[in-house]
Amino acid sequence: MATTSPDLKTLGAFLRERRGRVRPADVGLPPAGRRRTPGLRREEVAQLAGVGVTWYTWLEQGRATNPSDQVLQAVGRALRLSPEEQRHVMILAGRVGGSTSACRLMQVRPEQVQVLERLLPYPAAIQTSTYDLMASNRAYRFLFGADLDAVDPDDRNCAWLLFTDEGWRNTLVEPEIVLRDLAGRLRAREAEFRHNPRWPGLLGSLREHSPEFVRYWDEHEVRGDRPGQLRHYRSSRVGRVDVVFQSLWLDRDRGERIVVLTPADATTARRLERLDALVGAAPAWTARDGALADALTG
Repeated sequence: MATTSPDLKTLGAFLRERRGRVRPADVGLPPAGRRRTPGLRREEVAQLAGVGVTWYTWLEQGRATNPSDQVLQAVGRALRLSPEEQRHVMILAGRVGGSTSACRLMQVRPEQVQVLERLLPYPAAIQTSTYDLMASNRAYRFLFGADLDAVDPDDRNCAWLLFTDEGWRNTLVEPEIVLRDLAGRLRAREAEFRHNPRWPGLLGSLREHSPEFVRYWDEHEVRGDRPGQLRHYRSSRVGRVDVVFQSLWLDRDRGERIVVLTPADATTARRLERLDALVGAAPAWTARDGALADALTG
């Protein structure tokens, strides 16, 4: 995947926040008297990473141009970054991973909607890098309370609906876990796909309308995809469903995915079958206007 221009200001803010989370004892340093702020001092990170204090200060201030992979990895080890957080650092530094693809409207293809249909009665949807929902099968369409197709197309975004829509929010059995994880995944995706012009409007609207989003976003958590995540939802039609959340690439460079919710137990399997039966008069799948490839609309 192509590299992109660095975002050194965001990189510096992320490193400062992470530095504040690491205690001297975590990295084998003795206590050094009273500290005005929690976490490591800049000179301690520089010492652990084997770099100059001035240079590390510039890195946190967004002034250190073209840091090498080796130095960024050393800083990551000093700050005890997870693999996901280390990748986030490399993306922000412009070293790996960012997408430079043109941000045309995603085109939903015939083979993709065929997958949505064949996955019934399991909920499945197609989404962009910014979590905009472009198409879904009827099990997904009716899982989260009201009919998804009745939602304004501009608002058909998983993050927006889960943080701001009461009906969607009420389907979450563990809202704090899900929403904190979602904010962390948004932060990771925004860095990797930041050339998508949708980001400023989406993040600005979330900050304006959801104090909960602001709280989680400002924690600077970075979350990647974790295969086999267990999710618990409360359907108004069939009751609680426990599902395994899977996110599968359609176009890795553009961040386009299909998400699938498969039953975690036999009870959920029966309830998803019942949900599909209850809404069986609806089309097997639907998509946003203008999102279908010509082969589907011609």
